[in-house]
Amino acid sequence: MTADLALGTYRCQAIPEAAVRAAASGAQWVDTAPNYATGQAQVLLAPALAAHPSLNVSTKTGYFTAATGTDAVNTGVLTEDQAAAGHSLTPDYVRWQTSRNRAELGRDRLDLTLLHNPERTHPGDRPALHCAIRDAFEVLEGETAAGNVAGYGIATWAGLEEEAFTVGELLALAAEAAGGHHHLAAIQLPVSLVMMTPIVQALDGRGPLPAAADAGLRVMASAPLHGGELPGMVGQELADLIRPCLTPAQACVLAVASCPGVTDVLIAASGAPHWREAADAVAQPSLTAAKLREITGVLASP
Repeated sequence: MTADLALGTYRCQAIPEAAVRAAASGAQWVDTAPNYATGQAQVLLAPALAAHPSLNVSTKTGYFTAATGTDAVNTGVLTEDQAAAGHSLTPDYVRWQTSRNRAELGRDRLDLTLLHNPERTHPGDRPALHCAIRDAFEVLEGETAAGNVAGYGIATWAGLEEEAFTVGELLALAAEAAGGHHHLAAIQLPVSLVMMTPIVQALDGRGPLPAAADAGLRVMASAPLHGGELPGMVGQELADLIRPCLTPAQACVLAVASCPGVTDVLIAASGAPHWREAADAVAQPSLTAAKLREITGVLASP
């Protein structure tokens, strides 16, 4: 069974229209962040979320724009030096940004709040990083108890691959933060035919994807087309190897959607044709593990 298609807004050029289109097509999730679209993504999403209350939204805390940083300084949750960094996981900031996210999205309760690239905090110092993650999780547990957040997680670019943290460690930190039963619910990481490590590991039953699946976590695959570059790197011959009659873009999306453990594939499709193309790809029967091994083997060969 292939993963579901979800709207990602990082590179989306027409966020309101794309969100309405995604909801109308039956998509269940839209992913965003307070720093996307120069800080306007959440405000742009709000009308579509109001019109489609069944559409789940995942957003983030961590990165912020300069304007948001100034607001955070003026309200006393960040120092000027902290704001200059453009990223923070301090408890006061996480609490403040979560409230701001709710206001900008027009939602009393956020479906998912993800720590945005937590590996950017204390790089190279795993104990300090894990302490910061645990403290942020503690804030999000409080937000969950207050009914402001349904679940939380992490959105990482390199943290899992570089083992700044593992899924097992995140689960342990969440349990520590909660004092027992926790609400860690999701991880988001890049999975593509360029960033193949999670696929290769999953096929061998190791790495973050099987660990997340075993724990019942939602796994959102980001950058499945590697920022739009991948279709130009994949010829029709490779696309036909993946599944005959698919375009290169569709073949790349299907490979990610077929990866064991992935539950959602984030596509920043600004136009209707691109969304429809991706939707047709995930509607295909899933690729077998043998086929995925063949594909990754071909791509890994010199």
